[in-house]
Amino acid sequence: MQVHQQTDHLPVFRNAVVTIGTFDGVHKGHQLIIDQMKSEALAIGGETVIITFHPHPRKIIGSRSGKLFLLTTMAERTLLLEEAGIDHLVVIPFTEAFAELDPAVYIKDFLVKYFHPHTIIIGYDHRFGKDRRGDYHLMDELAPQYQYIVKEIDEKVLNEVTVSSTRIREALSKGDIKTANDFLGYPYFFEGEVIHGDKRGRTIGYPTANLRLTNADKLTPANGVYAVQVSFTDHKGQYMHKQGMMNIGFRPTVDGLHHSIEVHLFDFNEDIYGKFIQVSVIQRIRDEQKFEGIEFLKAQLEKDRKDALEILL
Repeated sequence: MQVHQQTDHLPVFRNAVVTIGTFDGVHKGHQLIIDQMKSEALAIGGETVIITFHPHPRKIIGSRSGKLFLLTTMAERTLLLEEAGIDHLVVIPFTEAFAELDPAVYIKDFLVKYFHPHTIIIGYDHRFGKDRRGDYHLMDELAPQYQYIVKEIDEKVLNEVTVSSTRIREALSKGDIKTANDFLGYPYFFEGEVIHGDKRGRTIGYPTANLRLTNADKLTPANGVYAVQVSFTDHKGQYMHKQGMMNIGFRPTVDGLHHSIEVHLFDFNEDIYGKFIQVSVIQRIRDEQKFEGIEFLKAQLEKDRKDALEILL
């Protein structure tokens, strides 16, 4: 897959089959759209082209209250789209000026000028341009003038995309990893840098890697204990893939003051401070809870370890 960051240096696409969207998560619903694109491209000897935006449009023009949390960073989304078999990904800087384009100008001076699409695949509810006035009907109306074909994404597929994105976010916020992973089609993952903590885990036989998320916009699962798989490159440059368990929360038995993400890696006790690790969340084990003392906590951690190993093996 070729990734393009600037419209001024785009190649001449061969019978471009184009769609537009954020594709956050690149989940099973998105895969249905990608399959439609690939099928259309195969039929005409064309190339698939996804146009996406960075930052997320809602960060620029969003009216909803609250912080926007994403399922995937731009880098993660890029890798997932490459794995899905897309030919070209074009990342457009989303600005207020871009959002203010007249819809007809958006079609003429953006889509047609830079992409020369053979086919545009969009949903009936897709909106673009100033005040989001542009829609499927305008694209269809201008199709003869600019010699492209517009094909509508099936309403059932669109509903699948909307439901999937909503359900994934809701499930992660509740710690329902099974539902989230089922809709994603892969284990939910995030990346963090290993930072220094208070090192109390070492004193009870469960040293942990304290993580600072690489991207603050990434959605974090609900507080609790999880079975995880972890990947990273150690200080010797060796790629490591380890199993472990993760706690997200306030550690109420210890102090309960600071929210943290801590990962205990099984059969591993090397220094990885400053390393960036990827955590794939496989299954939730239990809620975070407060114990009467450290010995009770140690006993629970041993049970958590056994439960995690049963899940991961």
